[in-house]
Amino acid sequence: MSRYHTPKGGLPDQSQRLYAPARFTSAYAVIPAHAMTDIVTSNLPGWQGARAWVLARPLSGFAETFAQLIVELAPGGGSETPEPDTGAEAVLFITDGTPDLTLAGRRHALTPGSFVYIPPGTEWTIANPGGATATFHWIRKAYEPVPGLAPPPPLVTHDDAVTPQPMPGTQAWATTRFTDADDIRHDMQVNIVTFQPGGCIPFAETHVMEHGIYILQGTARYLLNTDWVEVGPGDFLWLRAFCPQACEATGEAPFRYLLYKDINRHPRLRITP
Repeated sequence: MSRYHTPKGGLPDQSQRLYAPARFTSAYAVIPAHAMTDIVTSNLPGWQGARAWVLARPLSGFAETFAQLIVELAPGGGSETPEPDTGAEAVLFITDGTPDLTLAGRRHALTPGSFVYIPPGTEWTIANPGGATATFHWIRKAYEPVPGLAPPPPLVTHDDAVTPQPMPGTQAWATTRFTDADDIRHDMQVNIVTFQPGGCIPFAETHVMEHGIYILQGTARYLLNTDWVEVGPGDFLWLRAFCPQACEATGEAPFRYLLYKDINRHPRLRITP
């Protein structure tokens, strides 16, 4: 079984009633794995043999800083012009298949667990030359430049190549940090957070960072604002800035999720259209 849950589409049988725990509130949203069916996918201009589940996008009352898509490439699918916004940075995280990436003129053969950071204005292409589908998360953010500071360089690495960093005083909660949060050039981070069985966030985190959370593996009870929600592989959570959060890992396998957050910039004092 893969370490990284990947949606396969399809449609529930008419005898099924899969209404919970889908939620959309002013503080958070839950898109459960079973909601990611064929009928909610989108086609993307400039892409061939591709479909996408759009999990988050900038929207009044919803995500403000990022967009997150799960892109599925059929054999032979891909794009020579994937990014329509020259000011956008991106992270790709591969969950299934073996796509080929060309980034800043250099080719990379990607596998499940590959992590890619793409700075704004950097040319890249992606293709799926294999005989099976390839699937990856595509997290996009409008880069916030700082005068006199260049954007960070491109990065291609892998989940297995980065040692998780335990949180202080525990081995049950650790974070795989693909980029350095202390590097002020970065204005976002995409990490993998891992809880061993029984591990938890022992307090309600309340902070300015917005979150996108995709459950890669395992199960947990997750606190979202004032509600406890049971989550598992393939579920997606969006948390507004300052939404209280905590979790308690359940089951016998590690609980792992892909985490987006915005970092290292002054809070904006004006809301711009």
